[in-house]
Amino acid sequence: MRTPLSVVIGAGGTGGHIYPGLALAEALRRADPDAVISFIGTERGLETTLIPAAGYRLHTVDMIPFDPALGAKRFLLPAALLRSGAQARSVLRTQKAQVVVGMGGYPSAPAIVGAKMAGLPSVIHESNAVPGRANQFAARLTEHLTVAFDGSRAHLSGGERARTVGMPIAASLAALDRPALREEARRAFGIPEGARVVLFNGGSLGAARLTAAAVGLAARWRGRGDVHLLIKTGPAALAETRQKLIQAGAGTAEHPHGPDADVRPVAQAVPYLDRMDLAYAVADLVVCRAGSATIAELATTGVPAVLVPYPHAPGDHQTHNARVLSDAGAAYLVPDAETTADRLADIVGPLLADPARLAVMGRAADPGHHARAADLLADTVIRLAGQPTTAREFTS
Repeated sequence: MRTPLSVVIGAGGTGGHIYPGLALAEALRRADPDAVISFIGTERGLETTLIPAAGYRLHTVDMIPFDPALGAKRFLLPAALLRSGAQARSVLRTQKAQVVVGMGGYPSAPAIVGAKMAGLPSVIHESNAVPGRANQFAARLTEHLTVAFDGSRAHLSGGERARTVGMPIAASLAALDRPALREEARRAFGIPEGARVVLFNGGSLGAARLTAAAVGLAARWRGRGDVHLLIKTGPAALAETRQKLIQAGAGTAEHPHGPDADVRPVAQAVPYLDRMDLAYAVADLVVCRAGSATIAELATTGVPAVLVPYPHAPGDHQTHNARVLSDAGAAYLVPDAETTADRLADIVGPLLADPARLAVMGRAADPGHHARAADLLADTVIRLAGQPTTAREFTS
């Protein structure tokens, strides 16, 4: 009898590491429905909700961030790695793991350390154009490196042997047919007839800078029937944002697009988007941060964008990510400090008035391997486990 494939994935912190890990898990299940897949993370990040919600078991370990801002606490990092690595090794033994995958971010480093301690094969995936500290460290502990973007290789120890597989994204986005889903999406969000849609997406928790600019833009454009702003705020900022939209005359109460509204609102605020396929299908333009997962999703789905990199990302990696699309002509890059309602009005207004220009931007993105990345990475994992694969080939 064949031993079931058992894989443990280290992923946590932000959605930019967790969602690709979930996409990989989904691909592994497609390849082997009997596969046993679990995750290692910490109790601090979004993994505590996102991973169990997706139906996977989460094991938590005690780990601290690879962050110079910790001050003197950074000297505790070696001890934390050893402790959390030992905890991870115990998890791997309990799960009878055959392969360990590190998706980046500090919660994934203990998984790779644990694999080294246990003598198990491991592979890391670097999602950003400039690798984070955790993967720069983890790359020294494994021979198997994969990256989303070619440029990452130069920043990794042993990067010359890394393989470009793209960024694992959800199957619903990898195969997204925007025109086919568009009417369903417009109904789902209650978009007024004839209105062009701008999606503001600040990432897993929202982004205060983008939300403030969106509210200002909504106030500036209140009363317009040809534009609608869909603002993802994150749960913490939802009530305040809705109140500001009401005060600006740009939104109404809980259901800003409801049929009984006294005014036709130009904007609506939502705490979260659990159907990104619908969000991308409804959007004519996206204003967003430049996390690697977002860049891969935009490139794959062909949605034109205004990218506002998070200025405090380690190594300014979001700016490097954004240039993948802006250099291709698929997006505008706007520094965080310049992202105001007035600045966005000067960019977004003319774009919405020029559908042909938006179409050109949408076609300019190179989807690369992103639509196949989860399956390509899954094949690497299955090979390391010594099990048959579909033998898809990488491009170096």
